[in-house]
Amino acid sequence: MNESTNPRLKIAKPDGNPEIFYSIQGEGKHLGQPSIFVRTSLCNLHCIWCDTDYTWNWKGTRFAHERDTDPGYEKFDIKEVVAELPVGEVATLVRQHPCRNVVLTGGEPMMQQEGLQALMEELGESYWFEIETNGTIVPEPALDARINQYNVSPKLANSSNPKKLREKPKAYRFFAQSPKAVFKFVIAAPKDLEEVLELIYRYSISPRKVYLMPEGTSEESLANKQKWLVEVCKEYGFHFTSRLHILIYGNKRGV
Repeated sequence: MNESTNPRLKIAKPDGNPEIFYSIQGEGKHLGQPSIFVRTSLCNLHCIWCDTDYTWNWKGTRFAHERDTDPGYEKFDIKEVVAELPVGEVATLVRQHPCRNVVLTGGEPMMQQEGLQALMEELGESYWFEIETNGTIVPEPALDARINQYNVSPKLANSSNPKKLREKPKAYRFFAQSPKAVFKFVIAAPKDLEEVLELIYRYSISPRKVYLMPEGTSEESLANKQKWLVEVCKEYGFHFTSRLHILIYGNKRGV
């Protein structure tokens, strides 16, 4: 049986097991909603502060990460942190949880559209599917037909990705016009807000589709930014979102 009739997905396995887990949505429109997360591997961007760098930062690559100077940090062996699983096996792992809301995350899940479409077909119409994407890849019509919500998190200059990689006009226009899409921008400093406002104007993104989230991986770092950011949201009519999973669990994986 060939790949097209027996699709497979590359799933992250940073701790040796496929990263498919049951938790709550910690960010954005469905903040607090119980959800099953399926973390795909592979990414077409390489954010210097990425907290899931085990999905792309392979040994032998030239990409920089802010942890490069940390004692003991090194690039990942792709064979150790990526599981290539049949779609049926991924579906079985999803079904073991008492929930019908599935969040397809990454990495960049849009790099595996064929496999994700097969997974959604395998799970069926009773499931709700959200996909978390950096907004650089336009979905194929067949995938778009099955996705219920796009959580688009465009990367800004602070990610250290070149503009030609992180900003794809065709994709921006698709998501700006899609009734299924919301945009979440991570804000670390006022200059990030300036960039966001330029993008919103350039691609005619409705303020009702925009969520601003403070950058941070600890309760303290989030608290230092959120009061200022709430006032920004009030001024421009945006939504504010925190990182609920960080506030509850801390900076941990699989929760």
